[in-house]
Amino acid sequence: MALPKILDDVLDAFVVPGFSRIGYLVRSSQFEPLDHNSLTGKTVVITGPTSGLGNAVAHQLAAMGASLILVGRSAEKLERTKSELVRDSEAQTFHNVIADMGDLDAVRAASQQILSLTTEMHAVIHNAGALLKERSVSAQGFETTIATHVLGPHQMTTDLLPLLRASAGRVITVSSGGMYAASLPNVAVDESPEMTPAYYDGTRQYAIAKRMQVTLNEMWAVSEPQVSFAAMHPGWADTPGVQESLPAFRFFTKPLLRSAEQGADTICWLASRGDATPSGKFWSDRAVRSIHRLPRTRSSDIPEVREALWQWCDQRIISAPTSTN
Repeated sequence: MALPKILDDVLDAFVVPGFSRIGYLVRSSQFEPLDHNSLTGKTVVITGPTSGLGNAVAHQLAAMGASLILVGRSAEKLERTKSELVRDSEAQTFHNVIADMGDLDAVRAASQQILSLTTEMHAVIHNAGALLKERSVSAQGFETTIATHVLGPHQMTTDLLPLLRASAGRVITVSSGGMYAASLPNVAVDESPEMTPAYYDGTRQYAIAKRMQVTLNEMWAVSEPQVSFAAMHPGWADTPGVQESLPAFRFFTKPLLRSAEQGADTICWLASRGDATPSGKFWSDRAVRSIHRLPRTRSSDIPEVREALWQWCDQRIISAPTSTN
């Protein structure tokens, strides 16, 4: 066993060194530079590209030659991001699509706009999200974290499947190491993934959503063999989301936090790899990781619960009421 593999296993066994800047610096010493991969002539869709990880991904992929379709809520922030990319890039194109990923009507409209903008789809990167302190609901009445992280991406992936299949494209979901603490909710016995107002905990709700993302990623890979699916976690990165939602965590861990660029590395690597990547896997620092660390989360992850979750998502994207906004 090579020394780097031994080091990687040790880092993976302990959360703090593995998720922190330390883990990235040790592991990245073995990485091929991203600029060895070219995305010239390829179109990539990125949600949440105006700050943090998504912004770092957008700039890196643009530097590799990708044409980008940027999906976000703020027209002003999208335009600023696009202007930066145009300034720093060469001949590729950049398009803005305004949509709140938690609003299924907006997601459906965004998907149609995306399909009108390109005839090739190399990758879709589901990055948009937030950790909310207070409970809120989406335009269709779903808990906002679940709507934004789970239902919106499920809707968009479904909408874009024909072009993804035709392009042999890939779908990359940005999850979180926080999902390791969450069990898979058993919707078959009315265990709703949407926390009620009386018991709402934003951090726990976020972890549940991230667990659902990773599970659905595996299920998509089985369902759609013509498309490559990957989920990943970026480690602990110092992003605006962490600064706003987890100030105490950031206060104590700031010296150990990764930069947004370091957190984005595996996303860009998955998007640009030329050789085949096994579909449905969960990645961190360019290596496949287990989706379970705790016995209780493993025991919750059984075929019947997975199937019920898939049906729960499908039913909601199909039957979601139209927004009244």
